[in-house]
Amino acid sequence: MASELIATVAPVARRVRAFFAPVNRTNETPTVWDPAGLASFSSNAPPAPWIDLGWCRGFTRKSGTKVGTLVGGAPGTVTGQVRTEVDATVSVQFESWSKLALALTSGVQQMNVLRTQTGAAANGSGGAAVAPVPLNADSTATTLDVGAAVSGFVVGEIVAVDVDYTGQTGFVGSAVSGGYVKSAALIGTDIDYVRRVTLNVGRIVAIGSGTTAGAVTLESPLLAGVPAAAMKVSGVVGFCDREGSSFFQEWSALFVGEGRQGERVLWFYPRLQTMSGIAEAESAASGGYETMRLSAAFRALPVKDPIDGETVVCFRSYVAG
Repeated sequence: MASELIATVAPVARRVRAFFAPVNRTNETPTVWDPAGLASFSSNAPPAPWIDLGWCRGFTRKSGTKVGTLVGGAPGTVTGQVRTEVDATVSVQFESWSKLALALTSGVQQMNVLRTQTGAAANGSGGAAVAPVPLNADSTATTLDVGAAVSGFVVGEIVAVDVDYTGQTGFVGSAVSGGYVKSAALIGTDIDYVRRVTLNVGRIVAIGSGTTAGAVTLESPLLAGVPAAAMKVSGVVGFCDREGSSFFQEWSALFVGEGRQGERVLWFYPRLQTMSGIAEAESAASGGYETMRLSAAFRALPVKDPIDGETVVCFRSYVAG
């Protein structure tokens, strides 16, 4: 009898590409990836809100799921099997350094080092910040109208765009939870705390002139989209993460293996939490230099598949070429 199964050769891929999307931390709702409609997307133009982290190395998946036996009768006879523990981890090295890659590999709050006031006391994650700049109502996700304050910004500068800290507790940060506030007393009067931890950042590529003299143009749209009326802008001089902080990064992740014959293997993790501390992996480069790649390890957290209520930590999809 002829087989009805569709057979293809084993996929051969040079590298794996990584894409991440926000998880709503308050209600533990991930960004869903549906392979039926999105498996053939362009890797160079992922659909929103997925963010391209580029090619990565050392993509390694491990299953920690344990299987036990059901024993019955006398003498005891194995009559079936049952899963007693579900666990899965994934590790990877990112080829490129970016705000999000740094956040994922640090696992903690990824601090924006804001421009500091003259004479501010030194601090490991940045001192008292220069007063933030309010936004005008016609600002968009890529164009920030800061009016006369535009003279204080330069092309190439990174900016953080978010609300003032006014005593909020719980997860903070627009579009993506950049940190968690246990107690307002711990933050005190630092109105810039949300902008310190927000991932709603962008790089300035143009300063307006003429009819747009008070606007700056960003390289890519802000994660939170069109800024809310209460948002303000702070200049960022760099990024800083802190080994030992209590916050855990959590994101939805999609890893794509592009086969040489047009096939694709896709690993969708609805919820990944960083499970390792800050680390870089060094490898030899030309001229006696060494390349530092960001190393990350994640633990998969469970979701319920609404089709049948099964608990799932990863979906693996295969699309034939």
